[in-house]
Amino acid sequence: MTGNNISFIIPIYNRPDEAKELLQSFAALDGDKDFEIVIVEDGSEISSELVVQEYKSQLNISYYFKENSGPGDSRNYGMKKATGSYFIILDSDCVLPKQYLIKVLNNLNNNYVDCFGGPDAAHDSFSNIQKAINFAMTSFISTGGIRGKASSINKFQPRSFNMGISKKAFEATGGFGRIHPGEDPDLSIRLWKLGFETRLITEAYVYHKRRISWSKFYKQVYKFGSVRPILNKWHPHTKKITYWFPTLFCLGFVISLVALFLEITLLMYLVFGYLALSFIIAVFKTKSLVVAVLSLLAILIQFFGYGYGFLKSTIKLQFSNGKAEELFPNLFFRDI
Repeated sequence: MTGNNISFIIPIYNRPDEAKELLQSFAALDGDKDFEIVIVEDGSEISSELVVQEYKSQLNISYYFKENSGPGDSRNYGMKKATGSYFIILDSDCVLPKQYLIKVLNNLNNNYVDCFGGPDAAHDSFSNIQKAINFAMTSFISTGGIRGKASSINKFQPRSFNMGISKKAFEATGGFGRIHPGEDPDLSIRLWKLGFETRLITEAYVYHKRRISWSKFYKQVYKFGSVRPILNKWHPHTKKITYWFPTLFCLGFVISLVALFLEITLLMYLVFGYLALSFIIAVFKTKSLVVAVLSLLAILIQFFGYGYGFLKSTIKLQFSNGKAEELFPNLFFRDI
């Protein structure tokens, strides 16, 4: 496989500045630049078209504007328009390391797979909050390493901020569904059911910028938690006890506070022990005391947002006969 087999698919919504940074990283990639880039403007009010025009002399870019229908449908739209036989899907808030495509092609040529995912990392230029959120989202101690741990290499659920899928696999599945977030694991599970394999390529990381505040981060992880019970209902064989861990942590934290009033301190010591271990790991990982402190806040926000969303969604699904689309309309984009 060579670069001209590859089409990059990038949905964008009101983010021309992100588009510029991402295209700059494309122009700086090592190796041949005979790949295709498909930009899908998802009904944006702030267009990225002028930014795309700046790079058309350096890169093979196709630009499409469509009515807003969400990232999943926009990725499907882009893959239908693309000319390549293998698609790499990126979020607009990502930046590519110079060796990215070389690492991907080497892996696919040596050990082909119809769908792969790569990890995300924090660049040195990121803000302290961005680095802290990146730690919370990627560290084994806070997520179990679901976004890139070694033990998941051959049974990995790629995330669409950095994901490759063959044209064959896309056509067999129909691509992403209307749920968001959650369209990524849903697609992976449907691929497995059809006999396709997925894999983690650890070397194919991207810098995931995440222009996000603490409040937006909470809303994001709350939605992640809300979606997982829906996926468990759709694909019951994929249920795991680990999905309950954030909820159990939150309940344990509340119980430990109540226990303090009863002069029972053991539970709170366990909570502080976990946070202390997280802090130590964050210091070694980020090499910053400030980022390590912020990482503790990010972990707590992640656990409480995800845990509350997961518990609320589980109860709602358990005691209602309605379809997920009817119960959680804010988690589904409409068809267009």
